[in-house]
Parts: sequence; structure tokens; C-alpha cells
Amino acid sequence: MRKIASVLFASLFAAQAYAATPADTLIVAIPLDGIISFDPAESFETVSSSSLINLYQKLVDADRDDPTKLAPQLATSWQPGGSEHSLLFTLKPGATFASGNPVTADDVIWSLSRVVKLNKTPSFILAEFGWTPENIDQQLIRRSDNQVEIRWPAAIGRDLALRLLTAPVASIVDRRLAIQHASGNDYGNGWLRTHSAGSGAYGIRNFVPQQALVLEENTHAVPAPKLKRVILKGVADAGSRRLLLQQGDADVAYDLGADQFAALKNQPGVTVASFPSSLVYYLGFNTQDKQQPALGNPALWQAARWLVDYQAISQQLLKGQYQVHQSFLPQGFDGALENQPFHYDLAKAKAILSQGGIKPGTRFSLTIVNQPPYTDVAQALQASFAKADIELAIQPVAEAELWGKMRGRDFQSIFIYWGADYIDPNTNASAFAYNVPGGPKTLAWRLGWAIPQLSQETRAAAAESDARKRSALYQQLQTQIQQDSPYVVTLQGQKLVGLRSNVQGARQSIGVSMLYYDAVSKI
Repeated sequence: MRKIASVLFASLFAAQAYAATPADTLIVAIPLDGIISFDPAESFETVSSSSLINLYQKLVDADRDDPTKLAPQLATSWQPGGSEHSLLFTLKPGATFASGNPVTADDVIWSLSRVVKLNKTPSFILAEFGWTPENIDQQLIRRSDNQVEIRWPAAIGRDLALRLLTAPVASIVDRRLAIQHASGNDYGNGWLRTHSAGSGAYGIRNFVPQQALVLEENTHAVPAPKLKRVILKGVADAGSRRLLLQQGDADVAYDLGADQFAALKNQPGVTVASFPSSLVYYLGFNTQDKQQPALGNPALWQAARWLVDYQAISQQLLKGQYQVHQSFLPQGFDGALENQPFHYDLAKAKAILSQGGIKPGTRFSLTIVNQPPYTDVAQALQASFAKADIELAIQPVAEAELWGKMRGRDFQSIFIYWGADYIDPNTNASAFAYNVPGGPKTLAWRLGWAIPQLSQETRAAAAESDARKRSALYQQLQTQIQQDSPYVVTLQGQKLVGLRSNVQGARQSIGVSMLYYDAVSKI
């Protein structure tokens, strides 16, 4: 299969030197070095997780036109179950996986339980239900071939439960196909890292790491996708991605950076689409780093807030493509704070550092993704921190390596994004403001930040059913994190995508970072 896909991929691009891309194929220029796995139980990186929307379906999803609302996907309806903490789902008649296997209640139960039992990175999302490997088999009840009851012991309401089920980790996997490729007790995880077993518009025909991802139409999909295939071509350099788009050798280009997008303005045959994004960008400090104890000193966290030149980064460096944002909930989410209490103030930062015992010449590394906008922002941070006699040693790495370092606490400081897994305030609160012993390895855990009181408040907010009270609780959490934490939230970005002018129907949600390929056509 890999050889077949490579030959197909090479032949397509050989033809493009003389003509436009094939009419039935979308060619996407994008960095592919961040991919670790396409298994919904494991995938937690931008390209792979965003690809899941085109490969899999869930019981319910955020509505494409209004993501604050829910839309049925594999479930035609749902209703309260037999207890306060349960829901009964009825599956869509005739729903079929790409393999031709029918979607059944058994697939739903197996898919959700395998996430909990595998306990990979995104499993903390389903852990919000209070599910554990020990109790999960009692929480998912088969009522018939097309009905399943989902129960949970955690103190969360049905609205939040439904939102959790819209996350990519809740994708429904073809149980029969995955089991055929299982090795030992891995529930098919090894095979699903580079293959798909879903009911989405496309399936993975082949994946060549860092080079190409070939998606082929699912002939059982309803409605059918408008294009036969989508090929994501791995292109590491932003300038090369822009050039491929300008020449017509690519239909879509991602992650071009401010300068490259600016260069596309008024270019014939090319447009730049802008979509709302839930991504917030932050500077984080590893408070448990043993080589540099200053990283655990709140004085450094406080001073850092005044050493970021937010406006210059947003408006001058990034040309207004990213907006200043200083709270962990993105704009557009219920309860999101939009205040901006911090600005660049060198004198204030120096005073805080001196009073907090942070010595001049303090040095630590800053790990970033080796792509825009991270490289540009890192250099700006390096320059502004240097004025306070704090030295940042920039360490650019591939995105996959960065995530590995974060999950192993193998970094000193980091500048990276956090994106919503589902459209509810709990998605970011449970990452930034929750860390309990033996619990999921959240973002707070990765920074080594012990926060028992904040963790309790986060659970209280998740359990609150009154909308006004719940919003107020999330505002309180944001204020506490904003004022005193090892995070310095700096920006919220739009998602800009370069498109050839003949590409139609380009859409994407605030909660994902890639297009809905099933809606795309070419004229």
C-alpha cells in the first residue's frame, strides 16, 4: 500500500508541472511533522486530530453553522436515561463504516471503553465522566442493536456530557475492523496509528510520515464527499508552501505565517480565507524543573506578564492576524474574559524580579515549534526578556517532538497553543486549572503546578447547572489563572488558510484547525 500511494503521489505532482491539480483531488500543502497517531484514542496533535473530523463520526457534534448548538451525527436522537446521570441514544438507521460494516450499539460501547482502558493522552476528556478502567464496563449499556445508554458517576450535567461526546476522542471506531488488526491487548491501536476505521467522508488510503497523507472517499458516506481524494503534502518550509499555492501546484496551504499571508494579498488566482479559532497561545514555565528553580518562583511568572510586548507582537510582528488575549477561555466561549490587564512594562518587571530574588543573568530554555508564528514570537520574547537580564535560549523542534517533551515534562519553558476539544468552558478549565494526584496528565500537570483548591473549583464549575452561576465560576477561575499562575496567555488567533480561487465550500469550525473536506469542491 505504501508503494502504491507513493507512486500515485509522485505521479500527481509530476503532472502538476504542466497543468492544474486534478479536478477530483484536493492538494494541501502543510507541515506533517506533528503527527503521532490517527487513532482517536491517542491522537492529540493539530493535523492528526483535525483530520479525524473527515475520517470519523461521533454520536453528536457541534453544529457547523452554530457551534454553540449540537447536531446529531451517528445518533438520530437522545433523551434522558434511567437516572439523572445518563442519556439514551438512538443510532441512525443504515449508518455504515467505510468498510461496509454497520454501525451498532456495540461499536459505540467498544469505542468509548477502549479510550478509557488504553488511557492515552486525550483520555482525560472522557475521564470527566468519572469513568475508569475499573468501572467503564458498567457505564455503557446496550439496549438494542441501535440503542445505547451512557451513564456516568461524576457530578456533571447532561449538557456537559453531550459536549464531551463531541470531542474527537469520542469518535466511533469500526470494532470489527480494528479487532482484526489488534495486536495483543492494544485494541487495534498500533494499526490505527496509520490507518482509519471510521464512518466519515474519507478514509486513510496511505500515510507516509512527514511526506504525505492520502485520504480516499468513503463510498458509503451519506452525503457523499464532493471530491474523490484529498492529499496532504508534507512541506516543511512556509515559503515553499506559499509558492506551491501561487503556482497552482497546491489547492490549499496552511501555516504560512504573517509575512507569507501578507505576500498573497492581491495575488491572481489565490484567496486567503479567515476562520474563527479557539486556539489560545501561552508562555508556560515548568515549575518542577530541577536545573532552574527560578521557574517555580511566582515572581518570575508575575514579571513575565510585564515582559511581553503584546501589542507589538499582535499588530506589528503578526500583522493583526492574532489578537491580544489574556485569559484561558477563548473569545466566543461562554464566560470568556476579554480584559487585558497586562502590557509591556520593563520597570515593573525588573522591580518584581528583584523583590522576588530572581538574579540578573537567569537563563533557561524556551522550546517552540519550528514553524511560524512560534519562531517569530520566540525571538520577540527573547529580546524583551533580555532587557530585564533574563536570557531565553530558543530551542525550535518539530511539533511531534514538542508534544513529547511536554508530556514528559522535558522542557523548561514553552510557547505553544491550546485548542478547545469541545465547545464548552470546561474543555480549557480542566486543562489549565485542574491537577490532582493520580488524575489525568492535564496541562497544569505538565507544568508541575499543584493546585488542589483550583481543582476543586474547576469541578464545582463543571457540576453547576445554573447557566449564570456557571459562567461566573469560570470567570473567577480565569481571573485567578490570569493573575497568578505559570501561564502567560498572550494571543488568540484566527485561522488563515490560503486557497486557490477555484476552491469552493471551504469551511471549518472554531473547534478544529482544518477544513471540512467533505464540503469542498473545485470549479
